[in-house]
Amino acid sequence: MVEPDRNGHPNLLQQVQKYERSLHPKSKEVYIQHVHRLDRPVSGIVLFARKKSVLKNLSEQFATRQVKKYYQALTETSPTTKEGKLENYLWKDKKNKQAVIVDPSHTDAEKVLLDYIITPFKNNFQLWNIRLHTGKYHQIRAQLAASGCSILGDALYGSKFEYAPNSIALHASTLHFKHPQTGDAIEIKANPLWLI
Repeated sequence: MVEPDRNGHPNLLQQVQKYERSLHPKSKEVYIQHVHRLDRPVSGIVLFARKKSVLKNLSEQFATRQVKKYYQALTETSPTTKEGKLENYLWKDKKNKQAVIVDPSHTDAEKVLLDYIITPFKNNFQLWNIRLHTGKYHQIRAQLAASGCSILGDALYGSKFEYAPNSIALHASTLHFKHPQTGDAIEIKANPLWLI
């Protein structure tokens, strides 16, 4: 979980704030803020900013889709096409806290898009390398499930496979963005545990 919730669960923001304070024990105030979030059961890269100006710049890069986001996922099945594009319309069902793939005419439907390449993985699983073009609520989870390929451990979207507790086999693996001050291209990568 990236940010505090109403139940007081441990979260990444508070852990990073604590770490930053330990690096600067004499500072009265240390600023640190997450730039984006991940779904609670998803692992991977979360970008933080140490300055408000940096947060603003990076937030704008995310909002205008200048940031390239890549994910990896494991499924039991795959579509017949091993490389392609999933283009759907998604509706956020707030009552059930779930994303639903719907007809384009559905009220509040939002167009969602991702590219994928699938390769065989150990234990007959399928490894999805995903480029996310839009970043909507539970998008990857809903799109893969709608294509008949639920992510391992994602019971909310139909997986019958036991994965790790409070986790699914979906990982934010790579971010490409511009340095907020120099404009230089930056790439951050982190492999999921299943590839280590």
